[in-house]
Amino acid sequence: MISAALTIGGSDSSGGAGIQADLQTFNAFGIKGCSAITALTAQNPEHISRIEPVSLEQLEAEIRSLFSYYDVKAVKTGMLYNAERVELVGALLNELHTDRPIVVDPVMVSSSGKRLLEEGAIAALEDKLFPITSLITPNIPEAELLLDEKADREISARLFSRYSTPVLVKGGHIRGEMLLDQLYVDNEEIAFPHPRQQWDKEKSHGTGCRLASAITASLAKGSSLSVATSEAIKWLQKQ
Repeated sequence: MISAALTIGGSDSSGGAGIQADLQTFNAFGIKGCSAITALTAQNPEHISRIEPVSLEQLEAEIRSLFSYYDVKAVKTGMLYNAERVELVGALLNELHTDRPIVVDPVMVSSSGKRLLEEGAIAALEDKLFPITSLITPNIPEAELLLDEKADREISARLFSRYSTPVLVKGGHIRGEMLLDQLYVDNEEIAFPHPRQQWDKEKSHGTGCRLASAITASLAKGSSLSVATSEAIKWLQKQ
């Protein structure tokens, strides 16, 4: 079987985020990329004007067809849109992808403020997907939604305590010239400080997607979680 990494998420019509960004990242790491689309979006780097979810039947067919042919080494999930799709993806991964890395980027709200995960779907994430996940990669606003409280220095540890799975809190929303990504794994918090890049809207669009998919690609190649995270952050900073 051909080895591959799989991304399950929304399609970005501008090509800068979502599955398009994930596939580009997999390719940059030398990994064959496959995709299953949860929803189509009409968007550009400034705003999302429309979202149309694919049918549950189509989504299931896409995922099953890929697992029937490829040796899926790692999976990254992005925009899952609602509880029904979260539950379906969780059930299929639990059936088809046991003992392989799963990176969950809990895409909830776009940078322009558009809701990307419907009300009630957080409970489905917590119940159906987080228990089988290798890493959760929320940004700070998403971490605050998961905890229902404001972020502080210990936020990655508190998310780990709640979900019993490694967590990387992405620090792109921190103000100032230095950013801090916080990985909590093996009962240890590892800090990854790095300078804020002076990127325009086009280049900033989809950075969270690219970071999570870079980690997924590195895991697919056999790296440990801490090494994969370090490699992904360094790679993203050079883009």
